[in-house]
Amino acid sequence: MKYDDATWHTAGNFPSELPPEAGATHTGMFLAWALLSGLAGDLHIKDLPQNIPLLQSRQVTPGEFFLTACDGKFVDEDLNAEGNSFAALYFDLQRGSYIHDYEKILAKGLPGAYHVPDTWESFDKLKPYLDKRLNQFRTMPT
Repeated sequence: MKYDDATWHTAGNFPSELPPEAGATHTGMFLAWALLSGLAGDLHIKDLPQNIPLLQSRQVTPGEFFLTACDGKFVDEDLNAEGNSFAALYFDLQRGSYIHDYEKILAKGLPGAYHVPDTWESFDKLKPYLDKRLNQFRTMPT
């Protein structure tokens, strides 16, 4: 299953003043957080074990990582079972609240969500909210 693809964001109403890479920032932030939070799937643990250390050392930004290590595609293989359950509810671009949270936390005062800088500073602002959402998810009745 494909949750997101950076190419989905660079057409239509995408801001002409931004590079196409700006369409990957929101997903890169979520995926980097998930991989650093113990939600990584075997793809990043067994098949591509170099990926998580790249993020841990902050050698690349979250958006850069998403574009280079994942070819701009966020798929179910990126996450473990818990990560996929969480992403299906929270990240879902149509029904989830991730984009709303992302915009509320990072896009204040900016022309739009695509203008959020792909930086670790942005990631650090977003991380506590993602941690909170995951904790809420973990305490939901099954």
